[in-house]
Amino acid sequence: ASDVYKRQFLQSIIMKKTMNKKVLVTGASKGIGKSIAKVLSNEGYQVYICARNEEILKNTAAQINASGYFVCDLINDNDVFELMQNNFDILINNAGDYVYSPVEKTTDEDITRLIKLNVEAPYKLIKLAVPYMKEQHWGRIVNIGSISGIVGEANASLYSMTKSAFTGFSKALALELAQDNITVNTINPGWVETELAQDAVEKSDFSYDEEIEMIPQKRFICPDEIANLVKYMVSDEAKGMTGQSVSLCAGLSAG
Repeated sequence: ASDVYKRQFLQSIIMKKTMNKKVLVTGASKGIGKSIAKVLSNEGYQVYICARNEEILKNTAAQINASGYFVCDLINDNDVFELMQNNFDILINNAGDYVYSPVEKTTDEDITRLIKLNVEAPYKLIKLAVPYMKEQHWGRIVNIGSISGIVGEANASLYSMTKSAFTGFSKALALELAQDNITVNTINPGWVETELAQDAVEKSDFSYDEEIEMIPQKRFICPDEIANLVKYMVSDEAKGMTGQSVSLCAGLSAG
């Protein structure tokens, strides 16, 4: 009975700590972002989600018991500025887009959109989040990259380029913010069971079964696997983990 009481007491302390932390998860109306928001909400964090579709956001917020949601187009600088007038202790940069196209057929519009959404928006969000984190002398930043930014992906060079940016700026920011007790890390998922991944497979030159055959574990990653890694990265237990780029890819990056 005493062991049960101790566990309950420790859990209540953890919940009190997390309840004071405000989290922003971008691109969280579905897929990986939704799973991250759900897991963190279940841990007791004050979770806020943002995306462009208000109806989907509203339904998602209700499903995962989020503290609130923001309708926001991260390509729009005014939307980003307004969003970050709210002070967040934890920032999860999850929003992003994918283009499957040979380099010579990639449009200028695709180049502009992916660079703004996959690179510029996360950087600007971090830029606006850091002053408050420094003031609190505590912060957690997790960027959701991609295995394509680590090993490359033919016919997705634009996407690979934008996602590889996370590795470099996570290392640089980790050094810059280390003494402020702010950690910066990147997770690079492989194929994940999401609508985005299904769309990507349909646009690629390979079938679902062929993609599975190329993955060492012969499976796609579950979104909750990524969410649970995020849960660890934002915890006090991971305070010594910063500047890291972690591949969660069922073995795709191993060979």
